[in-house]
Amino acid sequence: MHIATCVWQEKAAAMGAAAGGRAGECRVSLVALLAAAGRALNCVVSFVVFSFLDVLDMVLCLVYKVVDYAVEAEWKPCYCSAAAREDGGGGAGGAAGAKGALSFVGPRAAAGTKVVRLSSSSANKMQLEDVSDTLYVRASLLSDATRKPGPIAPALTVSPAIAELIRGKIDRAPRPPRQAPCWSDCDCKMCHSWSTGSRASHLYVHVQAPPPPPPSGAAEQEAVVFIHGFISSSVFWTETVFPAFSSAARGRYRMFAVDLLGFGRSPKPADSLYTLREHLEMIERSVLQRYRLKTFHVVAHSLGSVLALALAVKYPGAVKSLTLLAPPYFPVPAEEAGAATQYVMRRVAPRRVWPPIAFGASMACWYEHVSRTICLTICRHHRVWNRLFRIFTRNRMRTFLIEAFMCHTHNAAWHTLHNIMCLSASKMGAYLDVVAGQLSCKVALFHGRDDELLPVECTLAVGARVPRARVTVYDNKDHITIVVGQEKLFAAELEAIWRSAAQD
Repeated sequence: MHIATCVWQEKAAAMGAAAGGRAGECRVSLVALLAAAGRALNCVVSFVVFSFLDVLDMVLCLVYKVVDYAVEAEWKPCYCSAAAREDGGGGAGGAAGAKGALSFVGPRAAAGTKVVRLSSSSANKMQLEDVSDTLYVRASLLSDATRKPGPIAPALTVSPAIAELIRGKIDRAPRPPRQAPCWSDCDCKMCHSWSTGSRASHLYVHVQAPPPPPPSGAAEQEAVVFIHGFISSSVFWTETVFPAFSSAARGRYRMFAVDLLGFGRSPKPADSLYTLREHLEMIERSVLQRYRLKTFHVVAHSLGSVLALALAVKYPGAVKSLTLLAPPYFPVPAEEAGAATQYVMRRVAPRRVWPPIAFGASMACWYEHVSRTICLTICRHHRVWNRLFRIFTRNRMRTFLIEAFMCHTHNAAWHTLHNIMCLSASKMGAYLDVVAGQLSCKVALFHGRDDELLPVECTLAVGARVPRARVTVYDNKDHITIVVGQEKLFAAELEAIWRSAAQD
């Protein structure tokens, strides 16, 4: 009887387990089916929405030309204008401009870079390796969806926008600073977006310095440079981790948080291409040279990580530690090597309506005039939005993120996104190899597992390329909450990194 009961119980348990397994399989199948249906719906809705945006961007192009001309007696050149193309033999092509012809040397030239001349007899040249082809090669969604698999190496195409900007840099007589902003830019004292004197001025730098130098025998003060990400500013650091540092850290470290060129309270020159070279030179002039920094730590978020790596490569003996949060590193597959910048643009901005952060990135990256409209709506009226947030929240909401996300111009955001983020495809690998093989500084990497803009695989790929790097992945954190919401924890992490670097 006892044995029979045991056998019956075993059979009952087995039947229950089988039933539970079948139920579990049904639930998994249902979840998989719903997920597939959701992805299909996302694709269909995205195709409709972004096809509409393709048409809307062309309409807005004409609208802005009319408005710019009516208000300012000239229109701003844009990247959707007819452009010159390289001929089939890889030789020089040409484009007619307002002030003469340009000749272009293709990528098969001996130097291996894109070069533009003002004329065939001109001795002046400007290399365009810092200008991303994604500025002027952006296929519509329909043509992109019907293209054959594999990379599309864009023909050498230089838009009149680049041509006119380069003409202005090379042969135009020096002009007095512009005394009024573009009608679609904010003109408040914080933005001063009318400024064109980027090469004669400095970035805005928030400095948090210890009291007067300590007495002899005390620990030497160290410098830390903080670099924010795309569509942000120094307040991303100063309103979060700066107040969270311990009194010991505030007494030892001089902290420099910069507003990158075109963002926050820094100048926003209308004649800048916002290349990596320009951003880096401004950081050098505004921080390293101005405050005479010989050695320093670097902390950077998102797009700022590209600049941090460039800074470390340029000053290998000066960087004591390198801390990167959500670095935008997308290893380019071999089959996409011919169009690496296009591959990165599709990863960062996949033209999907969901998740919302991908939708926003796609509008900012693919549509020049749609993104200008967004800047006109949000950035030009950031003071109004700030007041509204304060009224509706009764001052209970800290609105520093309004300043961080809304104090820039379309010209700055558009060029920075393409010339830093998209062009990082051709630079990040080489930078990381230098950091791994030639630098001895501490390297720490942080990422939020729920980051929907830059997936955690970006940081894991950096860690694989720099084996000595310490990788930390935070659960339930995204692109912003990796810092915002856990300020004390992250401040403690930074202090530990700096102490460890000092002991080596």
